[in-house]
Order: sequence, then C-alpha cells, then structure tokens
Amino acid sequence: MPETTPATPAPRTADEDLPVGVAGASALPAPAEPGHPGAAGEEQGSESVGTVIVAGLANLAIAAAKLVAGLLSGSAAMLSEAAHSLADTVTEVFLFVALRRGTKEPDEEHPFGYGKESFVWAFIAAVFTFVGGAGFSIYHGVTTIMSGEHSGNFLVSYIVLAVSFVAEGVSFLKAQRQVTGESRRWNVSRRRFLRATSDTTVKAVYFEDSAALIGLILAAAGIALSQLTGSELWDGLASIAIGLLLLVVATVLARANVSLLVGRAVPRRIHNQIADDLAGIPVVTAVPTLLTMQLGPGVILVAAKVDFHDDVSGGEIEAASDEAERRLRARYPAIRYVFLDPTRGRAGHNHRDGGVDI
Repeated sequence: MPETTPATPAPRTADEDLPVGVAGASALPAPAEPGHPGAAGEEQGSESVGTVIVAGLANLAIAAAKLVAGLLSGSAAMLSEAAHSLADTVTEVFLFVALRRGTKEPDEEHPFGYGKESFVWAFIAAVFTFVGGAGFSIYHGVTTIMSGEHSGNFLVSYIVLAVSFVAEGVSFLKAQRQVTGESRRWNVSRRRFLRATSDTTVKAVYFEDSAALIGLILAAAGIALSQLTGSELWDGLASIAIGLLLLVVATVLARANVSLLVGRAVPRRIHNQIADDLAGIPVVTAVPTLLTMQLGPGVILVAAKVDFHDDVSGGEIEAASDEAERRLRARYPAIRYVFLDPTRGRAGHNHRDGGVDI
C-alpha cells in the first residue's frame, strides 16, 4: 500500500488577508509631512481644545465680574455684557463637547465616523448665543430706555470693563495665533481661512472673542455717554447694539454649521487640485465627475467617476486606484476616504471648477 503524505493546506490568497467591513474602508495612514494642510491633525485638534478651554475660563470669570458690576451700577450695558459672557461660557462648553464627540472612531453604525456631530454641537452653541445673549441684551436695552433707571455707580463698571478687555484680549490673541498659523499653512488670508475651514470651534472662538472686544467698547461708550448726559438712553442703546452684534455673530456661525451639516464640498482650489491629481494617473483618460464632502473637522471624502484606458487590466485599475489614494493623501492628509468608479468618459473631459468658491 503506497505511503501517503498529509495534504498541505492551500496558501491563503491576498484577498483573504484583507479586512472587511468598516476596517476595510479605513484610510491609509496620514503621512507625517510638515507643510501639508492636515498633516498635523492631532496637534491642531489639541490646539483647538486649548483655545476653547482658555476662552471658556476667561468668559466664566468675566461673566461673574460683569454681573456684580451690573447689579451694583444698574447699567443695562453691563448686564448685557454679563449675559454675553455667560452665553460665551456655555458656548465653549458646547464646543468642547463638539471636539470630543467628533473624534470618535468610525464603526458599523457610523461608517464615516462622528465628525458631523461636531457641527451639530457647534450649531447648538450658535443658537444659544442667539437666544441667551442677543435676546436678553436687546430686551434689557429696550426696558432700560423705557424705565430710565440707573443707580449711578460708574467706577466699578469702568474697572470691570478694563479688566475684561485684557482677559478677552488674551483669549482673542490665542485664537488669532491659531488662525494665523492655519492660514499660513494653507497659504491663504485669515479671512479666506475662516470662510473655508471646517474647524468650527476655532472659528466660533475667534468670532466670539472679536464680538466680545467690540461689545466691551460699546458698553464703555454707552456708560460714558450716560454719565456725561445724565440720560439712560445711551446705556440702553449700547445694550441693544451688543444684542445686535451677538445676533450677527450667531447668524454667521449658524449658517456655516448648517452648510457643513448638509454636506459642504471642499474649496474650489482643492477640488481642482484633486481633479488634476486623478487625471495625472498614467492609465486615467478623464475624470468626468468629482464629488467631495466635509465629513468633519479636517476629514474629507472624495468620490469620482474615472475613465480608464480601455486596454488596461483589472489589476492595473486596482493599482491605479491605490496610487490615486496615496497621491491625494500625500497632498491633503485630511482626505480620509477615496472612492473611484470606473466609467466611460471623454479624453481630457475633467470635472474642474467644482467645490465651494471662496
């Protein structure tokens, strides 16, 4: 009887080693290359947390001081500023929650992660600023003009306003340093960066601190004019002006967050660069459709219909797709997901000039 040898197990194919489900959709590791937007994502996230914490602590201390000064002086502008700082403090809490919740890892229930939850909490923060800060300030200003009551203790108001201006200035300078650093990394102006960024926390802190400094100037002007003229009209008008200022800030932030929640595309400059990078793959003939979406702060999804040369094999298409993802991630590490759909197209017919025109 012939001797038999045990059968050797068949070698595992490459496909059997590949992860499936959400794990299989995970993006390539982000390249740690300085100078590329998003390459220091964790550092930027830590910096945003620090900016929010500094702003929150400053606003809490300032709100208490303004409330005491407002109660002692009876100034509508001071009480409005107290409401302003209290609203900003609660806003920072919402923004801190947004930063923490938005960084949760993807799972089967939320395969693209929880980044959009950051936009939800930032939107709630903007609504609170609208209701808690603007509503109270405008209402209290109107009632002050109608009643004309003021206890007349002006000195304490001036002292609190001066201290508050210094504290708010420190918070604003931190936010401005972060905005300046990010805008230089992207090689754009601060104004364009604030319009384009998906980091809603640093945008909110920057605008709120700017509004806080302007509000302090309005409050000081209203109190000074009331002291000089003996009329509470100016104090009430200053309170209304502070409320309108908060209304503008809340509206700007709410609109930005709604746009991101709906699914905003990347800025046009980035869109065109992505289209050029995809079209530059040797076996690609055209990129007739290119779609992008901000999935969260610093997280981008790219989906494109790509026309490959007719004579390329399936293996070459797979290799080209991997090369496309590496190429895009090397330029913009914020791109977390890339989906390419082979389709018919026309040579040189690429989807350019899409995205957001900023």
